[in-house]
Amino acid sequence: MAVKPTGTIDLWRMHRNRRLTAGGTMAFIMGVYEELLEAIRSFNLQLVQLVLRGRIRAAFEHVPWRFLLPLGIGLLGALFTLAGVISWLLTNQPVLLYAFFFGLVAASIVSVSVHVRWNLSMLVALLAGAVVAWLIIGLVPHQMPHTPLYLFGSGAVAIMAMILPGISGSFILLILGQYAYVLEQVKNFNLPALVPLVAGIVVGLLAFVRILSWLLRHYHQVTVTLLVGFMLGSLRKIWPFKETLETMVNRHGELVPIREANVLPPWDATLWMALGLALAGFVLITLLDHLQTRANPMVLFFARLMRRKV
Repeated sequence: MAVKPTGTIDLWRMHRNRRLTAGGTMAFIMGVYEELLEAIRSFNLQLVQLVLRGRIRAAFEHVPWRFLLPLGIGLLGALFTLAGVISWLLTNQPVLLYAFFFGLVAASIVSVSVHVRWNLSMLVALLAGAVVAWLIIGLVPHQMPHTPLYLFGSGAVAIMAMILPGISGSFILLILGQYAYVLEQVKNFNLPALVPLVAGIVVGLLAFVRILSWLLRHYHQVTVTLLVGFMLGSLRKIWPFKETLETMVNRHGELVPIREANVLPPWDATLWMALGLALAGFVLITLLDHLQTRANPMVLFFARLMRRKV
């Protein structure tokens, strides 16, 4: 691995491997997080027993397919329609793209926070989640072994991170030194080598989702506040303006950043465009949340303000 320091802020073309927001973050933003957890929980031993007994209709009813089907269609639709656009933006306009996503996440934090009954315990949970996410995102990838046991553990930890808002599972694999290895095995169709990783993902997903669901049922307020903290800490990763401190050469021979520092934006046209897109992202999530709950704090605040002026 070739690593070298650099002090420029204009190395945006190397940012194509920077991840946007984690899958858990988007589910949390769109208000389907708990429903998604329950859907994943439905893939259990009872489902296996129904399938083995040939009770296919009962197995279908056991799984919330009415939720998963439109979700899957939406994911595939976004993949085929937006993947190319987002890939181009990541390569050519990363500042503007990350500004938009910064607005999305910031709006979701506001939307969820208003439903928390704030007290000292909630503040501690918020701070804990923010600090953990902030520290994890700041870690530098390391070279680690690729033994079956370590691959199993890496898969379990990565899928746990993917479920949590604000933390990318692929970024965790990068930190654990498995990301390049996994890509290489997929490229060479050496799928048997990835069996321990897949097993870790399955076990980690099924176990962690149950833990999260239990926490949400029994300690809903604290758990939600902790998840908001993760999202708050993740803003470190999607802050648009960065200075690249260290880079590495990936398997394509391209320089990619592995350690960055957030910096103040330059006072030029890019700043105003970024602010505009961040505001657009903020307004979009705010309106979507209000359409769903009719209780978004920002919309209610401006509605009261307009009535006073009238």
